[in-house]
Amino acid sequence: MKNTLSILTVPAFDDNYLWIIHDGIHAAVVDPGDANPILAALQAHQLKLSAILLTHHHADHIGGVPALLAHRQVPVFGPSNDNIAAVTQKLQQDQQITVPDLGLELQVIEVPGHTRGHIAYYAAEQHWLFCGDTLFAGGCGRLFEGTPSQMLASLDKLAALPGDTAVYCAHEYTMSNLRFAREVEPDNQLLLERIRVEQDKRDHGIPTVPTRIMLERQTNPFLRVRESSVQTSLVAAGKISADKDDASNFGALREWKNNFR
Repeated sequence: MKNTLSILTVPAFDDNYLWIIHDGIHAAVVDPGDANPILAALQAHQLKLSAILLTHHHADHIGGVPALLAHRQVPVFGPSNDNIAAVTQKLQQDQQITVPDLGLELQVIEVPGHTRGHIAYYAAEQHWLFCGDTLFAGGCGRLFEGTPSQMLASLDKLAALPGDTAVYCAHEYTMSNLRFAREVEPDNQLLLERIRVEQDKRDHGIPTVPTRIMLERQTNPFLRVRESSVQTSLVAAGKISADKDDASNFGALREWKNNFR
């Protein structure tokens, strides 16, 4: 009989979320950029660390790994192609892993774009997605190492997951993302309602994450780049001279967001 699994939200830095998956006894941590809040949460909930799951190599996602390993030696799962020295279990597209002690089965999804080797973890039974900095609530990650074509393909993979999938991304960027989304699709009524709901959460100090895949399909411009409303806005804003191929439109949209204030 499996114990019920739960997820703890652990804020870190200015706007990071670190995730602890646990069964009340054992725990796996996702993208521990800072060990101190993780160790505090483990102690507060009397949890024993069993594994570390990494999505990509940026310091705010892996910085706490050495201190956690000094606390307890556990396997470190991570991407094969993102040059993370601490990784002991290198993962690739479609690999299936079982998290030690938790019995949590995860599918690996390669999602290059933000970094060259970025991966996400999908729990099919629970409909959970841990996607690092690839898909955000209302947005997506910057293209530091990948191309627009790569990131669009990566987001397409995630958008194809069941609509009720809970998206555990790594940052509280939602209101900034939704302000940009409103600039792109000012007549999207679902988006306008989402802005109201999410702003109310923030006003009360409640995280806007996790989000859901279906909500992202309806309101996230980076998942909607093929919609005529998004293409029309790109042309009207002078970001493209005329409708182009999907990857070019996506690149123009991402560049627009990069410079949006």
